[in-house]
Amino acid sequence: MSIYIGIDVGTSACRACAIDDKATLLAETRTGIPAPQHTDEGIQQDPSLWWDALIATLDKLFTSIDAQQVRRLLVDGTSSTLLLCTADGRPLTEGLMYNDTRATAAAANIRQEAPTDSAAQGAGSSLAKLIYLRDRTGTHNYLARHQADWLTGKLCGDYRYSDVNNVLKLGYDTQAAQWPAWFEKLGIDLQTLPEVTTPGKTIGTLDSKLASHWHCPPDVEIAAGTTDSTAGFVAAGAERTGSAVTVLGSTLVIKVLSDTPVFSAAHGVYSHALGGRWLVGGASNAGGAVLRTLFSDTEIKQLTAQIDPMQLTGLDYYPLSRPGERFPIQDPELQPRLSPRPKSDVEFFQGILEGLAKIELRGYQLLESLGAPYPEQVITVGGGARNAGWQTIRANMLGVPVSAAKQQEAAYGAALLALRGEAIFPDP
Repeated sequence: MSIYIGIDVGTSACRACAIDDKATLLAETRTGIPAPQHTDEGIQQDPSLWWDALIATLDKLFTSIDAQQVRRLLVDGTSSTLLLCTADGRPLTEGLMYNDTRATAAAANIRQEAPTDSAAQGAGSSLAKLIYLRDRTGTHNYLARHQADWLTGKLCGDYRYSDVNNVLKLGYDTQAAQWPAWFEKLGIDLQTLPEVTTPGKTIGTLDSKLASHWHCPPDVEIAAGTTDSTAGFVAAGAERTGSAVTVLGSTLVIKVLSDTPVFSAAHGVYSHALGGRWLVGGASNAGGAVLRTLFSDTEIKQLTAQIDPMQLTGLDYYPLSRPGERFPIQDPELQPRLSPRPKSDVEFFQGILEGLAKIELRGYQLLESLGAPYPEQVITVGGGARNAGWQTIRANMLGVPVSAAKQQEAAYGAALLALRGEAIFPDP
């Protein structure tokens, strides 16, 4: 038996899964990470916290598996989290987190040069963060690396690489498979950028000191990683063109597997290349967060048992927790719509679930209008996946089968990528 390990580094924890050749889950562990630091400038984190959590997580995982059977490791990280480091991996800056938007001046410069549909648009993009950090530090001797890139580099001692998913928001042209010519106008030194490869491709072997520490074979492979959302899609088990995954967490995220890419910055839509196909999707600001501002966990459980998913309320809600929407409507001023509020909490609660289902439907209809396939099935992950009544409401609105994913953890998806390598999906 061979063992494959996936490592998911999020904002609050590092998780790891070990699976065998048949993708059976053998063990999983978790280590908390201190919350990112919110400063007057933005949101950042000390990269050493990621590494410490990764080591602690694998220390625990290796107590539950036979280290001599480990064949490959793969790391996923939060999309657009970036730092500058030296050629041997020493951090030169803090890691600017995925939701850090301090780089407004850099974003304005990018807007002047980049195509309107580039995923590098916006102050939260990796490219905007690179320019901000470069200009702030004043150094020319650096590498720009994402969270997953840097951690992968520390595992194998080689910091040259990134994957095609992480570099999307760094401005990489995934269709032409090259860095764009307009980088020159922004003064981007291509030598500071990573070599781009595909998720799951072997790029090195585990550092000898780490192999000794965990009593692993000396030839354990390290594979190029991916973003956390892509790993989550893989974990959910959507493998056929037209299969879709909806994440029902604090926010609502949808992705559908397509044979062709779709990019539309005006609609908040972009595509990740994976396994010869494309994950087309977008993320709404609406989601479960609004429920938690209105109801306790106990109340949500009680109300869920009382709703009638076959009888719609007719309420027309747009459940945002604060003004502003990015997908399927891109309007920074869009106001939450949660009125009129009926006397019945059950009806109010169900109306919110219906409002979220309408946003999901509108999202998939938008993707279809832009060229992606309409879902043949929708697999659900996140806290909302456990709500059977909501699942029925969504299935009726979407008009396709809706089910909960058997595996919810992005670390499991990272482990599948480690197992399958570049051939992550069956032939279309």
